[in-house]
Amino acid sequence: MADAKVIPFDDDRSRGSRGAGSRRRGSAAESAPVGEGPGGEVQPLPVRGAAAQDPAAEPEEPDEPDESPGARPTTEGGGEEGGEDGGLERRVAAGLSFLRRRLTGDYEVDDFGYDAELTDQVLMSLLRPMYEKYFRVEVKGVENIPAQGGALIVANHSGTLPLDGLMMQVAVHDHHPADRHLRLLAADLVFVLPVVNELARKLGHTLACAEDAERLLAKGELVGVMPEGFKGIGKPFGERYKLQRFGRGGFVSTALRQGVPIVPCSIVGAEEIYPMIGNSKTLARLLGFPYFPLTPTFPWLGPLGAVPLPTKWTIQFGEPIPTDGYAPEAAEDPVLMFNLTDQVREQIQHTLYKLLVQRRSVFF
Repeated sequence: MADAKVIPFDDDRSRGSRGAGSRRRGSAAESAPVGEGPGGEVQPLPVRGAAAQDPAAEPEEPDEPDESPGARPTTEGGGEEGGEDGGLERRVAAGLSFLRRRLTGDYEVDDFGYDAELTDQVLMSLLRPMYEKYFRVEVKGVENIPAQGGALIVANHSGTLPLDGLMMQVAVHDHHPADRHLRLLAADLVFVLPVVNELARKLGHTLACAEDAERLLAKGELVGVMPEGFKGIGKPFGERYKLQRFGRGGFVSTALRQGVPIVPCSIVGAEEIYPMIGNSKTLARLLGFPYFPLTPTFPWLGPLGAVPLPTKWTIQFGEPIPTDGYAPEAAEDPVLMFNLTDQVREQIQHTLYKLLVQRRSVFF
């Protein structure tokens, strides 16, 4: 942050070297007789009184402060500046600088409304406790995501509410060694809901259409898609972890046009956060929703019923499927498109079964 006050950190090596030098000087002085220097040379005795106050006498130069890179300023009492107080001061300064930029409009968003600074400093911080403490997400295979360039991450979709997409976004943001960001393709409903619309745009989500996906991939972005759509998150609990149809394979066509790899992603744990035991189609029509879930707690417990169950999650990214070896016209080949779609779907389904066998419990 430009306005943050930087306080240098302590370096034990620099302090140790200073302390050792002081001890060496002290031991040499103690070993010499009175009136003699360390090398046996006779030294004048100190003069007191008027001679000491003689203005013509050269004042002793104070010891030069240690200006080594790791040196840290000390206070009069010998204590060191910084520590917890310094860290708090930096955080407060950074927070005030952030607020100033937000209030003055001194920040940038891209053509899709993505606000990288707000996402990094605020939105991810709000999602991270749910990711780390509540769902205790375990991430596997994140190294399969390319370190640079465009790529399409395709995942299963479940959970009644689309929390799985948000958790996948945090997984990439926090664990990818190249600090990459995931841009999710979302359904139309997301962008007509108040508040949700604005937050989704700030997080980097955009409409699930081929045009937006191709623009992001062409810019070298990571794009996430969940082809099951509402069929996935709205399926009954009895059909959990059984993948629905992956649409018409439009995501494969998009990947072929841009020549980017497809990275399959399997998510275990999201199916049980809201066990959907029923669907009120009448209420869904009245509210304009694709479904209205009935769970063991919702709507019977009111707002409390909207709290998800604290299941244990695993997110695994599989080996990428390359598409750059196909000719440009391959995107118009329906046979190839369907074959690649089935390959991605089968890989995700196989990984789901494997993860389900490995997990000890839904909650642990």
